Amino acid sequence: MFGSGSGAAHQSSRLSVPVLIPTRFVWPYGGRSVFLSGSFTRWLEHIPMAPVEGCPTVFQVVWNLTPGYHQYKFFVDGQWRHDEHQPFVNANGGVVNTIFLAGEDMVPTSFSPETSGGSNMDLDVVPRHVEAVPRFSQADLDISRHRISIFLSRHTAYELLPESGKVIALDNSLPVKQAFHILHEQGLPMAPLWDFEKGQFAGVLSAMDFILILRELGNHGSNLTEEELETHTVAAWKEGKINLNRQLDDNGRYCPSRLVSAGPYDSLKEVAMKILQNKVATVPIVHSTSQDGSFPQLLHLASLCRILKCICRHFRHSSSSLPILLHPISEFRLGTWVPNIGESNGRPLAMLRPNSSLADAFSLLIQADVSSIPIVDGNDSLLDIYSRSDITALARDKAYTQIRLDELSIHQALLLGQSENPPYGFFNGQRCQMCLQSDSLHKVMERLANPGVRRLVIVEAGSKRVEGIISLSDVFRFLLG
Repeated sequence: MFGSGSGAAHQSSRLSVPVLIPTRFVWPYGGRSVFLSGSFTRWLEHIPMAPVEGCPTVFQVVWNLTPGYHQYKFFVDGQWRHDEHQPFVNANGGVVNTIFLAGEDMVPTSFSPETSGGSNMDLDVVPRHVEAVPRFSQADLDISRHRISIFLSRHTAYELLPESGKVIALDNSLPVKQAFHILHEQGLPMAPLWDFEKGQFAGVLSAMDFILILRELGNHGSNLTEEELETHTVAAWKEGKINLNRQLDDNGRYCPSRLVSAGPYDSLKEVAMKILQNKVATVPIVHSTSQDGSFPQLLHLASLCRILKCICRHFRHSSSSLPILLHPISEFRLGTWVPNIGESNGRPLAMLRPNSSLADAFSLLIQADVSSIPIVDGNDSLLDIYSRSDITALARDKAYTQIRLDELSIHQALLLGQSENPPYGFFNGQRCQMCLQSDSLHKVMERLANPGVRRLVIVEAGSKRVEGIISLSDVFRFLLG
């Protein structure tokens, strides 16, 4: 009680100022209305949480806490919830999350009611930096991979075929300029090529081809001209590309290129492995009724996205059979991450500033062998993303005839396609698809299974600082071992 101590003690108590530590709370699992409550409000006040910009399923709030142990819980759409990926314990009022904030000369000890709002618990509280959810075991990983492998081996590419739709193929005798105008107008990242003389599919034209063409033409003149693209057919470009690759081959051996395709009765595992091994985005599903393979029919374009959707649909109501799905992606370090201090990283994360040149972006897309590059500000916070599929926007209004790659910035290049319908790669009106390192593997897989989403940028909650990037191919290499 106050007033029962010495004068010196009384004076000291009047002059003491409580230490408050700003603490961010995050609920990354969606909802319409999310509130925070805890021992620090005596469980009487519900603190409203706001969605993070760019991540509508992630809610956050910053609250000042005193050093010591605290309990908290989330009130989501009228129901009490706790975060299973943060430290938690069983209390009288049910399961609650816990947090320890160290003050001067404070050491985590066993829980006592006086330090955590009067709850009655007789077990040690896990400090904030220790994960309460057990890390995945090798046995869990092996079981999950085995079950996914069995599923993919027992299902065929035929199951990827939609009930209705269209598949566009291009004649390889088309001029390059016209071919890329078609890709741009149809919102396609790539298209199979048909060789009319041979009566067979001869390859694929993709945005990467356009990148290489623009770089090649840019090396031979100060400006790109429409006439240069008019004189090159797609077939001539493909032949020249083969010769160029042969010149770069250290062994000097010529290996003619072949179309990477699959049949409708190939297993989904075989199709996925073809995409991964050949480092392509899609594989044409081609069928021929004749033994010699003549008169082939193009049925569909298979992608990892469609295969992942099949996995998610099959295991949606039996996710417990895949133990690794509930673990956060930070445990697996899927994809490419910004290295921690003192940590080596064999595959650095490629990022650029908005004022970087388009030539820099082209070089990075080719040399780093990536499909997209996060565009960040001076604090490495995500602003936008530049993808291979954005290259076809240069076909709009013949922009490629008026630019120099080393003078056009990425920001200016992205503006070229903003006043039209969203190109391939948009989902729910957002260009930048993001996730948090605390998101479960299941949640990441569900988002990557949406059409047009080929990668997710891993960001820090609140600041949107880029922490990594995870792609469809990263997930499949992990799942298939």
